[in-house]
Amino acid sequence: MSRPAPEPVQVVKERRDKALGALVAAIPYAAFLGIHFDRRGDELTAMLDFDEKLIGNPLLPALHGGATAAFLEVTAIVELGWARLWGAIETGALDAGALTPETLPRLPKTIDFTVDYLRSGLPRDAYARARVTRSGRRYSSVHVEAWQDNRDRPIAQATGHFLMPDGDG
Repeated sequence: MSRPAPEPVQVVKERRDKALGALVAAIPYAAFLGIHFDRRGDELTAMLDFDEKLIGNPLLPALHGGATAAFLEVTAIVELGWARLWGAIETGALDAGALTPETLPRLPKTIDFTVDYLRSGLPRDAYARARVTRSGRRYSSVHVEAWQDNRDRPIAQATGHFLMPDGDG
C-alpha cells in the first residue's frame, strides 16, 4: 500500500503563515497598536512593539492600561481563531492562499474580560501568550499573560469568556 508523499515543510509553513496573517489582519486595531505574532508550530506569541503613543503616564513612564488590556484581548481572540482554524490548515482543507479578513470564519465575540495589572508596563516591547482553558461550540474561556523582559514577571494577566460563532468553521 502506497502513501502519498508528505508536503514539503516550506509549503506547510507558508500555508500556516498566510492563515495567521489573514487572521491578524481581520483585527485592524491590532495593526494600529503594533501587535504581531510569532508562530512556532501551533504556539503563538503576541508581540506589542513599543511606541510612544502607548504611554499612558509620561511621568513614570508606563504603558497605558487600555493598551495593555487591548493587547491581552487581541491575543486571546487570535488564539481562539487560530485554534479553530488549525485542523483545517493542517489537513489542507482550508485554502490559506484564498484567506482574507473577509473570507475568514467569523471571530469570537467577547462576553467579559477581566484584567489583573500586576506591575507597570515599561516603555519597551511586550509579549503575551494565551491558553484556551475551555473550548466549546458556543462558549470558550481563555487565560492570557503578558510580560516584558522576563516571562516569570508578568505585567498583566487576564481571563476572558467568548461567544463562539456557530455554523461557519
